[in-house]
Amino acid sequence: MQDMGFSCRIPCVKSLLNNRQRQKRLTWAKDKKDWTAAEWSKVMFSDESKFCISFGNQGPRVWRKRGEAQNPRCLRSSVKFPQSVMVWDAMSSAGVAPLCFLRSKVNAAVYQDVLEHFMLPAADQLYEDSDFIFQQDLAPAQIAKATSTWFKDHGIPVLNCPANSPDLNPIENLWGIVKRKMRLCQTQQCRRAEGHYQSNLGSHNT
Repeated sequence: MQDMGFSCRIPCVKSLLNNRQRQKRLTWAKDKKDWTAAEWSKVMFSDESKFCISFGNQGPRVWRKRGEAQNPRCLRSSVKFPQSVMVWDAMSSAGVAPLCFLRSKVNAAVYQDVLEHFMLPAADQLYEDSDFIFQQDLAPAQIAKATSTWFKDHGIPVLNCPANSPDLNPIENLWGIVKRKMRLCQTQQCRRAEGHYQSNLGSHNT
């Protein structure tokens, strides 16, 4: 396999998309391709993320050649599963909003409560009297009629991303940084605990 130019690699993870979703992503990208940095700086990007970090097993690997990382046959599709621990946050060119830990299923009422008590105060602090655009994906709670009415009542324009497109939201990069730091911290704690255990075990045996 290696003589033929193949290498064994961990597959990149991409969201599982159908043809309709791909077309909507392309349309969205073409519509925004001429936005300036000033226009993007007005956007407050928001998202929820789960914080369940697994260790050890890196999952299946694929054999591929150089330059084939994004080939569909070399990808591992990601799908959504029920979440247990969820955190909401938002970021913008002006800074970040405070973390909101979600301890229940996120329906329209819960989401509007997050907007009321976390997003609005953060927007007031980050943007003061300046206009801004709020970005969200197409989760049911976010596109519910009651939620749309909430945004209209508060005079906040919304930038919706195409469905199943976390890669179009830059806050995913921030989540990645946070999770890597958490993983590193937990690994260090495990090593300290293991060292403490071995030390106590050695003292007990003597």
